[in-house]
Amino acid sequence: MSRTCLVTGANRGIGLEVARELAAAGDTVILTARDLRKAEKAVAGIRGDVVPVRLDVSDAESVARLSLDRLDVLVNNAAIHYDTWQLAAEADLGVVREALETNVLGAWQVTLAVLPLLRASGHGRVVNVSSEAGSLASMGAGTPAYAMSKAALNALTRMLAAELRGDRILVNSVCPGWVATDMGGPGGAPVAEGAASVLWAVNLPDNGPTGGFFRHGRPVPW
Repeated sequence: MSRTCLVTGANRGIGLEVARELAAAGDTVILTARDLRKAEKAVAGIRGDVVPVRLDVSDAESVARLSLDRLDVLVNNAAIHYDTWQLAAEADLGVVREALETNVLGAWQVTLAVLPLLRASGHGRVVNVSSEAGSLASMGAGTPAYAMSKAALNALTRMLAAELRGDRILVNSVCPGWVATDMGGPGGAPVAEGAASVLWAVNLPDNGPTGGFFRHGRPVPW
């Protein structure tokens, strides 16, 4: 059965590839970006039922304007500030706040906005695109804004999964790995490989895992 899927930050990189593959599989895709022109340009290169929508996940008014009749899948992909240039001991807290606003609170408020539709779906999926940088088990120095925001996103995943299990909504965090995107930089894996991890969580059966942290379908230590 065709689903309606919303992918945030989908005008490039992993989000764009996820949108492309969902559309190719016959799903209706709501492709969002902060700049509507970029969303429209991205949609022009995809075959299938894809709708461009302006959405700034960090802006409550922008999220409130989101108007959908149905939603089965939410992919919280939008993220900023892979801050390789700073350390926690010397961090610009303005950068940290911006990262938290988009990477955590943005994903949170979009999820809250569409939750009634996901509940009505009966087969809802929320996929939070995280990173092993947010794993406390392997966390060390560097990228404080990005790493902390992804750790907090993982915590949100755990809470939502526990609370929404009874609504048949599966909520998982996914690490795509190091991928050659604008954020990841050159040298990483092909974008399609990172997108495959996300799509694995999108396509879980109703009895699939929830509240987990995965890369390529395998658990990642918290």
